Amino acid sequence: MIVTHDLPAGLAPGLVYIQYQREETLDLLMCVDYQRKGVDTMPKKRANGEGSLRKRKDGRWEGRYTAGNDPTTGKPIHKSVLAKTQSEAKEKLKQAIAEAEKLDMSRAKSYTLGAWIKLWYEVYAEPRLREKTKDYYLNYIDNHIIPELGNTPLEKLTTIQIQKFYNDLRKSGRIQRYTHIKLKDKGLSTRVVRGIHTLLNNCLEQAVAERLLLTNPAKGCRLPKLEKREMKILPEDKIGPYLAEAERRGLLAAFYLELTTGLRRGELLALLWTDLDVENMTISVSKQVNRINGELVVSQPKTPNSIRRLAIPQRAVELLVEEHAKHPHSPHLFVSPKTGIMFDPDSFRHTHEKILKAIGAEHIRFHDLRHTFATLSLKYGVDVKTLSGALGHYDAGFTLSTYTHATEGMKRSAADTIGSVISQTM
Repeated sequence: MIVTHDLPAGLAPGLVYIQYQREETLDLLMCVDYQRKGVDTMPKKRANGEGSLRKRKDGRWEGRYTAGNDPTTGKPIHKSVLAKTQSEAKEKLKQAIAEAEKLDMSRAKSYTLGAWIKLWYEVYAEPRLREKTKDYYLNYIDNHIIPELGNTPLEKLTTIQIQKFYNDLRKSGRIQRYTHIKLKDKGLSTRVVRGIHTLLNNCLEQAVAERLLLTNPAKGCRLPKLEKREMKILPEDKIGPYLAEAERRGLLAAFYLELTTGLRRGELLALLWTDLDVENMTISVSKQVNRINGELVVSQPKTPNSIRRLAIPQRAVELLVEEHAKHPHSPHLFVSPKTGIMFDPDSFRHTHEKILKAIGAEHIRFHDLRHTFATLSLKYGVDVKTLSGALGHYDAGFTLSTYTHATEGMKRSAADTIGSVISQTM
């Protein structure tokens, strides 16, 4: 190879020409305007697939390589790395080429996070989600992730960017849905932020699996710690007044069954008359109801363990038979006096709150009636395994950890009992 500065006629100065000697003729093969690009050293030819190295005019070393082909034009996608020394540039170039081989470069550049998360939801998430969970996912995607991060190219999404997104959600992420209702708290709860992270993390893991990303940027984020919410129950001395007020409203059967079974609200309101076995005094739980997109939707329960048959007290059976006699032609066990059909879960919750207010009791969630049932069951001797099955939990250990406050009393009682037995032998 000959590098010559004897310019043939008609060629511009300031260029470097590369020529090869063949017999007695010079064939002009390539002309690159290195001076214009700030490079004063010729590229060092490397083996095919290893890229090229050259020293720039500013003293730094540049390594150039091809990272696949553009899916639209078919032309090579050229990338480069910079370093202070030749050896450092060589190492960076080697690493960049290795990473490029791991990525599907023809597709990696074609997605924003918004485009990818919509595709991921449609193909991977939606087919396996329950209706209520779909509602949660779409809320997270449409109201939080896409508005804040949707326009970011997938390959440029960073851990710091996602971490800042989570921090902002905690400070001011709550959506103002109704203009006439003032927000009590502008930030989203820890539970919701962690839920958004779970969704986003799963979405980006799939991008890694499909070679759109080398690593998942959501993995390095620090999540807010789960808040240990103090469990509240309906005090024993308020249970009588609570049920009396429910009876005054014509709803004794529903609230009595709730306090004696600990059913989830959606499970309770989805019960049909055919779910009651009067002779064996049992009730079958196999579905739940939720309001989704303005409509009441009946679906399978939360988990396979939630499908169960429960023994209920004689008094509960009597009340349910009386309740059915009020609307014998309805398939539903509990019918709304306003609509004549199945109760709306939100409406039923509001009734619970009105009952609490009427009897002067401290506010507790409807779900806390489930905790009331569990706490009283443990207090009065129901074993944890039996209770776990009644609640539809997947594991008795989960029941134990959830109701630690109640089992502490059981431990004390057991200690006193064994102490009494041993003392009598002395």
